[in-house]
Amino acid sequence: MTLEQIKENITKLHNELPDCVKLVAVSKFHPLEALQAAYDAGQRIFGESRAQEIGPKHAAMPGDVQWHFIGHLQSNKVRQIVPYVSLIHSIDSERLLRCVDGEAGRIGRVVDVLLQLHVAQEETKYGFTLDECRALVDSGTVDGLANVRICGVMGMATNTDDESEIRREFRAIRNTFDSLKASHFAECPYFDTVSMGMSHDYRMAVDEGSTMVRIGTTIFGEREY
Repeated sequence: MTLEQIKENITKLHNELPDCVKLVAVSKFHPLEALQAAYDAGQRIFGESRAQEIGPKHAAMPGDVQWHFIGHLQSNKVRQIVPYVSLIHSIDSERLLRCVDGEAGRIGRVVDVLLQLHVAQEETKYGFTLDECRALVDSGTVDGLANVRICGVMGMATNTDDESEIRREFRAIRNTFDSLKASHFAECPYFDTVSMGMSHDYRMAVDEGSTMVRIGTTIFGEREY
């Protein structure tokens, strides 16, 4: 993918996506010049999934970039990313949520996070079941954490050609968000994010109520490992 193609891809996506849907450019494994090309086309939110990449990229890119952590996050990596991230998409356990709260408190930050939901058929995917997510919120645990702010939910659909299954799973994620918004987070204007949809299924995700899509291949081409 050339730098000009990257710019064109960003422009196309910005024009296609509704104003209410934010674009996260999934920049993991991609070089700085590719990120800069996306930035030059107006992109400001970048998604990374390796803790060791965020610090150097943060230092090299302009200061108005927002860094989102979108991959599976291990507790021993939290300290590396907390100074830089504006949103963590992948909170998949109470233990991890408490760990982020502790590390954010240590450096005097409040970090925005999403609760990751597991609705896909693949066992390899992480996240709370819908019942586990509701139980965590209903338990009051989240109310005692001063240095994390739960801003919504994230999820991934099954990697399948069955469009009806993909839509069903996206709908379950959106319905869970709506249920939490109507109950526990009714007075929280910051609880406004449904992160779902990637390069191969983002149009369906937007149809089913996504407010944030995570797109890599469509922008940058195949990843460089």
